[in-house]
Amino acid sequence: MVLFCGQLGIIAVMTQTHNIEPLMQHLRASAAQLGLTHLSVSQPDLSTAREAHLNWLAQGMHGEMSYMARNIEGRFAIDGLVPDALSIISVSLPYLAPQLEADWQNQAWRTMQTPQRASVSRYALGRDYHKVMRGKLQKLGQALSEYVAPFQLQYRVFSDSAPVPEVEIAQQSALGWRGKHTLLLNRSQGSMFFLGELYVNLDLPIDAPASPHCGSCTSCMDICPTRAIVAPYQVDARRCISYLTIEFSGQIPHEFRRAIGNRIYGCDDCQLVCPWNKFATRSDCADFEARHDLHQSDLIDLLAWDESAFKTRMAGSAIHRIGHAQWQRNIILALGNCQKSAEIAAALQPFCQHDNEVLREQAQWSVAQHI
Repeated sequence: MVLFCGQLGIIAVMTQTHNIEPLMQHLRASAAQLGLTHLSVSQPDLSTAREAHLNWLAQGMHGEMSYMARNIEGRFAIDGLVPDALSIISVSLPYLAPQLEADWQNQAWRTMQTPQRASVSRYALGRDYHKVMRGKLQKLGQALSEYVAPFQLQYRVFSDSAPVPEVEIAQQSALGWRGKHTLLLNRSQGSMFFLGELYVNLDLPIDAPASPHCGSCTSCMDICPTRAIVAPYQVDARRCISYLTIEFSGQIPHEFRRAIGNRIYGCDDCQLVCPWNKFATRSDCADFEARHDLHQSDLIDLLAWDESAFKTRMAGSAIHRIGHAQWQRNIILALGNCQKSAEIAAALQPFCQHDNEVLREQAQWSVAQHI
């Protein structure tokens, strides 16, 4: 039975089981037309995830991400963010840029082994995924709303934009399982995809959870440059390069500077080494094409961007939100990890007297590496 829950109570939309399948077929077909490669439905029990999250917070592993401690009750209750929600529709959207080389994994390793080249996480090369995914989910919600008319569908879309435990929700469905690096894995597309959710006030048939397939593999834990995966399924954000280059705006601890190498926005190491990503799906979405040659840019060239150039070129990108100063901090650190060079030292020297204390200290450290 599929139910509609509105202000007047629960109203039967479809009372015969055989009417459910056409609705689900319409939902899946609509998702496929939008480029959403997988769709699954759950009505998850998030109580265990809630306890694990509280323990993670208690250990301070969230670092300066204070938003991770907000609205705990709403985060881990299906109706906490959407009062009338009965089911959660989870979807995935591949993001590997179309123009990346066929051996994109080797290409990424080669970039990290070329110190003067900037390494940018693959998910951030194109348009901001929040906007792309939300737009597709809105269209999916509209398609579903039209199908169940004249009853008024209530729904809300999420894409890493509110306190929603996306991976926990997705792994309680057929969408995949949580890897030891804490990301969602899928047997047919690895982990190089975005997640999105559609909370709806429909009692939809749920999908059976996917079984885990990591086994005894610890490749993601072993490869992490800063040993941020402190235990299977647990990441200490304070040690994570993605956190340090994106979420953290202060002076990066010295103990991690060498390990960061030339990674100026995020880190893909745990995904690049994962055996399941040999099945990673390439995106056919033009929004995810690499902008401004970010997949093959030199650090010196990127350092030359002034604030105006940064804002113009990164408009509509996930990178835009870290701001120009943090972008420069990351590049200056990466240049400090290059082979000794008079040219690099000269490019960094003006930043040693910068008004921004974080940039000034980072530049002084990086210049010292070239003496």
